[in-house]
Amino acid sequence: MTSKRKSVKLYTDGACSGNPGPGGYGAILIYNMVEKEISGGQKLTTNNKMEITAVLEGLKMLKEPCDVTVYSDSAYVVNAIEKGWIYNWKKNNWVKSDKSKVKNIELWEELLGFMNIHNITFIKVKGHSDNEYNNRCDKLAVNESKKYM
Repeated sequence: MTSKRKSVKLYTDGACSGNPGPGGYGAILIYNMVEKEISGGQKLTTNNKMEITAVLEGLKMLKEPCDVTVYSDSAYVVNAIEKGWIYNWKKNNWVKSDKSKVKNIELWEELLGFMNIHNITFIKVKGHSDNEYNNRCDKLAVNESKKYM
């Protein structure tokens, strides 16, 4: 007996005023035409950290293994997965090809954990463009970052 996984769309974005500085993230989950918005932030963070956090916080909302399509305007996040960088970083003890240490290791490790639970595909979207959901996530993230200024 096979069960069909739920198919979820997850739009994400992160924002930071200064880098590091006050930052926020926003995410919108869509399942069966129902949308759920989440957001949060930190007083001192980086844009990349907020981009990954947006994905993680969205995935934390899922209560069972799902097929998830993540839409992000972050080349950092999308390329790390889709180009396989994350697997090489882990294999090389979180050291990049230029011999520098990978930043945000704890977040990448958490993401790998979710990738063992869910079937996740990452799609790069153009930021600050005509993607309604990306624009909404950006507003959520920016509004959160302003709470920490």
